Amino acid sequence: MISASDFRNGITIEKDGSVLEIVEFQHVKPGKGAAFVRTKLKDIINGGVTETTFRPTEKFPQARIDRKEYQYLYQDGELYAFMDTETFDQISLGKDIVGDNMKFVKENDMIKVNSYNNIPFAIEPPMFVELEITETEPGFKGNTATGATKPAIVETGAQVSVPLFCNIGDKIKIDTRSGEYLSRA
Repeated sequence: MISASDFRNGITIEKDGSVLEIVEFQHVKPGKGAAFVRTKLKDIINGGVTETTFRPTEKFPQARIDRKEYQYLYQDGELYAFMDTETFDQISLGKDIVGDNMKFVKENDMIKVNSYNNIPFAIEPPMFVELEITETEPGFKGNTATGATKPAIVETGAQVSVPLFCNIGDKIKIDTRSGEYLSRA
């Protein structure tokens, strides 16, 4: 059990049959009245976000979220196949669970599958990936004092903004959380 006064970002709790992750919290001590904890909670199964206040003495069971590494194998229509590299067990997850997280992941890359009570609900791609540019306009010189960018398509089919000096065939490093170009690889 975890009390509301011990809330921190990233902690997951069970409340009213839902599994909620604390996105933001603030301990408030008004001049009059009792202290309370203002929180922003994200339902990890459906993704909904709610704002709620709690008394600091309220207690909730802490939800145990398992994060296990899997290797991405292939996509078959709407399903994505993953393999546990320790036991060689394979699982298939639908587009509803995977979401937009696969746009920077190539075959054989390692990802983390998040599950609650052995039911997968989300995946976490690696934070940084190195991908090759497959399509972009040719680079040109001049007017680069403003840090100008151009669109580029990488080998997974995702589109990113890259500096003007990047060309087809260049390997670039991308932050998968924001989709931003970081550097040449």
